[in-house]
Amino acid sequence: MIKVPDPIDTHVGQRVRARRKMLGLSQTQLGKELGVTFQQVQKYERGTNRIGSSRLFRMSTTLDVPVAYFFEGAETKLPGYNDALGSLDGDVFERQETKELIEAYYRIADPRIRKKVLGLARLLSSGVDEYGM
Repeated sequence: MIKVPDPIDTHVGQRVRARRKMLGLSQTQLGKELGVTFQQVQKYERGTNRIGSSRLFRMSTTLDVPVAYFFEGAETKLPGYNDALGSLDGDVFERQETKELIEAYYRIADPRIRKKVLGLARLLSSGVDEYGM
């Protein structure tokens, strides 16, 4: 019997991979920072190996994101998730537009300005109706 990775582990791994690539780090570089091999990083990114809490904490520090970053959107992977609650398309993190937006956001050096940009995005998106207007 083939064991399928837990959807949450897969989601966390995808977020690790996206952030690692955004920062321009190789799997080898990330592995060196974490004290593991690049093969282990591959397994984390595929979700075949779970990331322990202490390693996830170190990973968040290395990738300069809060631990919660890795779980953002994970609820959409749970059985019985109601997509009608207004969730984003599951492929949204794979879109080039999303990657460019995130890269630009993290190039803003001043955390206070980043917070203001996030607030502006939230404000603008709250006025969007179901037809995107």
